[in-house]
Amino acid sequence: MNFLSHFYFERKNQDENMVIGTVLPDLVKNAHKDWNFYPQKKEELFTDDNQLNSLLKGWKRHLEVDLLFHSSDFFNAETAKLKKLLIPILQDSPVRPSFLAHIGVELVLDHLLVEDNIININSFYDHLNKVDDEFLNTFLKKCGCDDTDKFFGFLNSFRSSRYLLSYQKLENISYALQRICMRLWPHPLNETTVGLLNEQLVIYKTSIEKDYISIFNEIESKLLKK
Repeated sequence: MNFLSHFYFERKNQDENMVIGTVLPDLVKNAHKDWNFYPQKKEELFTDDNQLNSLLKGWKRHLEVDLLFHSSDFFNAETAKLKKLLIPILQDSPVRPSFLAHIGVELVLDHLLVEDNIININSFYDHLNKVDDEFLNTFLKKCGCDDTDKFFGFLNSFRSSRYLLSYQKLENISYALQRICMRLWPHPLNETTVGLLNEQLVIYKTSIEKDYISIFNEIESKLLKK
């Protein structure tokens, strides 16, 4: 799941450290695609401090939600559906339809949460801005991050630009997908393909907008049982 979908499960949580923890794995990957941290494997480094422990709890919640989402029937069915729509427009592109479908489903879910006023983007950023960066820096160093300046360079830009506000318009999702693809391929999608991608996303969005919330209800129910 993407940023706002993860925030959905903590939308009523007033602990800013746990909130940012739930999106921290994705923030880390956006800052440097080759970073892989596993704080859940060395919990003893974080549990003695309340703020570090909250960051860890959020990180673990992120992993838990992603596991439930990616193993769901919803995910398998919806990625297959979107992939079928994308295959014809990616004939001349190096981008794998399965990859774009995976990310596309996640970004459309974020868009729908915002469009239906279930998630408030500014509230999400307010939580991120409340976080004590010194504790976040300590957390990352304990994870093994050797360049926290690079991380905070990305995070500060992410916070100040309020980039996720662009998700309010579906056409911006196509450009967000292009930016993600550019991390893996030098010339993933030309302008014509981006336009065709937006058309397919409109079709896909229409197909799920009445029932998409079911996956959030399903995951939330499973989280409450744990």
